[in-house]
Amino acid sequence: MNYQTIKYEIDETGIALLLLNRPDRLNAFTVEMCQELEHFYRAASLDDSIRAIIVSGEGRAFCAGMDLGVQGNVFGLSETLQPTLEDMNKRLHDEAIRDGIRDTGGRVTLAMYDCLKPIIGAIHGAAVGIGITMTLPMDIRLATRDARIGFVFGRIGIVPEACSSWFLPRIVGEQTALEWTLTADIIDADTAHAGGLVRSVYDDHATMLEEAYALARRMTQNRSPVAVALTRQMMRRNPALPHPVEAHKIDSLAVLHASRLEGKEGVSAFLEKREPRFTGKASELSFFPWELTDR
Repeated sequence: MNYQTIKYEIDETGIALLLLNRPDRLNAFTVEMCQELEHFYRAASLDDSIRAIIVSGEGRAFCAGMDLGVQGNVFGLSETLQPTLEDMNKRLHDEAIRDGIRDTGGRVTLAMYDCLKPIIGAIHGAAVGIGITMTLPMDIRLATRDARIGFVFGRIGIVPEACSSWFLPRIVGEQTALEWTLTADIIDADTAHAGGLVRSVYDDHATMLEEAYALARRMTQNRSPVAVALTRQMMRRNPALPHPVEAHKIDSLAVLHASRLEGKEGVSAFLEKREPRFTGKASELSFFPWELTDR
């Protein structure tokens, strides 16, 4: 796909730097950006040359939210349809529902949730609306001191999107999630850090990216791509199961499958006191018990 609103590069260690690329609009989100991000994350899952993904913004902002200057419905939604929850349950992937009703930010965050590669967010400058909710499915978020973050939906008369009502309370707790979304305040990086939204705060963008790369390499070098992919999905999905025995069922099968493949090499490398030579591919997982939102 020939991307117009995003760009990426992959270094020699397999770390992809994905940049939102509309700097003249502070990387404001559009329907086209939705389509390109969704495509990128789903393609990255099947691209074994990509081991991890760092996401940031070109220019002086991460993402200033939805581009409110476009014509028509700025969220890219159809105002002629009258869907019900039953329609969403039964027809989620129908073209009319997908293109006319489904929240574009949610399509992106679901693709990120399904992704088999670790995702690290590097937030700087403005990150408001979809500019912050798109970071919630990322595994780790870093921020610069000049970051300004806001769940500002109440200011323009809409509600939180991009599955953020599922992600945000899990990350920062219900009380903080309610405060941030109901007040629609702009918060600084230190407040986001204190609330658990970001892992750490940096003085400048370059230093933050250095840490993001170092962290990504710690997650991928001498690590099994198969084990990393399964671990990411287990940590994302299993906490929502109703009882730990349900996680036990998945854990047991995942350990069994991993032990037959990469586990043998990992144990041999440990006993022989050498670096492991993992050959498994995340794109060829033989065990994956979860239903993906969209293939």
